[in-house]
Amino acid sequence: MSEQHLTETEFSSLALDDRLLAALDKLDFKYCTPIQAETLPLLLAGKDVSGQAQTGTGKTLAFLLACAQQLLSSDVKQTIPGKPRALILAPTRELALQIFKDAKSLLAELPLKLAICYGGKAYEEQKRQFSQEIDILVGTPGRLIDFLKQKLYNLRSVEAMVLDEADRMFDMGFIQDVRFMLRRLPDPEKRLSMLFSATMAHKVLELAYEHMNQAQMIKIQSESPAADHIEQSVYHPANHEKISLLLGLMRKLKPERSIIFANTKHATIRIWEYLQGNGFPAALISGDIPQNKRESLLKKFHQGEFATLVATDVASRGLHIPDVTHVFNYDLPELGEDYVHRIGRTARVGKSGHAISFACEDYAMNLVDIETYTRRSIPTIAISNDLLPELSPPVRMKKSNLINKNNSNSKKGGNRPRQGAKHHQGSRNRSRQGSRNRPRPQTN
Repeated sequence: MSEQHLTETEFSSLALDDRLLAALDKLDFKYCTPIQAETLPLLLAGKDVSGQAQTGTGKTLAFLLACAQQLLSSDVKQTIPGKPRALILAPTRELALQIFKDAKSLLAELPLKLAICYGGKAYEEQKRQFSQEIDILVGTPGRLIDFLKQKLYNLRSVEAMVLDEADRMFDMGFIQDVRFMLRRLPDPEKRLSMLFSATMAHKVLELAYEHMNQAQMIKIQSESPAADHIEQSVYHPANHEKISLLLGLMRKLKPERSIIFANTKHATIRIWEYLQGNGFPAALISGDIPQNKRESLLKKFHQGEFATLVATDVASRGLHIPDVTHVFNYDLPELGEDYVHRIGRTARVGKSGHAISFACEDYAMNLVDIETYTRRSIPTIAISNDLLPELSPPVRMKKSNLINKNNSNSKKGGNRPRQGAKHHQGSRNRSRQGSRNRPRPQTN
């Protein structure tokens, strides 16, 4: 962890339970990050907080500590099955799983019981959790509402609520589901509420005003929404040069751990096949990969069994994988916000990292929006001949690797389409059409 990324505020100086301080000491956390130093004193004093900070700055630890402290200091002596005491909402199952994993690590030796609910798998197993005591419930809106409507649990005993990645909730069309759940919580004055977001648009502020008790607004200032410790660069290849350029950079840079993002499932498969054929074993995740296999591949990547992960935007938010040294944008995303979240997979918690993007014939027009959003120009690097090597043939992926026999959209336990999702997709398509009418940047 970079010392420059930390403040002089020590966790030991905060009004935290001794058991939490012992857990932090065991995890070697001594000093707060800026978002932790600004939000925790307020939260520990019982004040609601709406916090904005760059991705990878320690927001998760801040709200986990606040939730745990709230429950440990509560007058409630015993948790009752079906009545969770803290609710943490996340927009994606990957983020929910990451929060759950971080909570297990932090609270391993504390008397607080955790549960997680998300679509795509383990429907009956997740249902059985509610026959036992649950202190902290983590999940995505769809599966949580499913179980709530079955009356497996209720939210009337919730003492602390967290809404993580609030901007993403709007983007994914989940906001009606979020409001459905928040309206079933105790009154804002009777609970501690936290909202965290990488961006704080008007719609997010409106949500905070409606469902929180005079929330204190905390914003960690930065010159750019992108992490300061990321070295960014862009190449301008022709479409047919992209695979060769990617492999040339992989051979030259020898990244210790890298993530390669593409905009479509078909592009990720092509990248994976060429990586396999040229001596770069990689994991591949996209929306079509079965959930249990995605979790297995992410675990192997996390543990270092694979040095490279190829992914669509399903992996751009919420995943905290340590020591990712390089992020490659094989395709530039349409939105600047998505770019920031992609490259935020490197330079986590103050470490340095590299973000390399390809502004090709199909996606070069997106560079204007990205640089406008990040408020900085990305340096262009010329493509030298040594970066375009001859390649070995790709290793074709078996179709069986992409078949999800347990369809995650099945009636039982799948993620239902969200109200507003169709409208959002339409707005993205209109944005894309509009961007294609803009002048292309020069690629000389």
